[in-house]
Amino acid sequence: MLTAAVTAILWAFWGRPAIVPGVVFGALAAIIQFAAVVIVRPVWSAPFDRFLGRWGVGMALRVAGIGVFLAAVLLDRELFPPVPSAFAYLGVLIPLLFMELRFLK
Repeated sequence: MLTAAVTAILWAFWGRPAIVPGVVFGALAAIIQFAAVVIVRPVWSAPFDRFLGRWGVGMALRVAGIGVFLAAVLLDRELFPPVPSAFAYLGVLIPLLFMELRFLK
């Protein structure tokens, strides 16, 4: 639902060219956040060193998403305009990142 909301906001500000980046990068952010929660959940109550390792994997996934964003913008700037693409990725990832504790409990 967050991807749809962010895409609607992008469409309202940038029009039709913002729909594809909104859907693609919103979905990418949601998938990355879901994967990060799945990776961390088994070690939520584990010793700190095990937890930290899995948490690092989740953060690496989020940074890899930035790499995908960069590659998409550099390869096809017309299909993935930088500002709507960045807003889509961050507009979905950041709220889900703040809700991560709720998902882990």
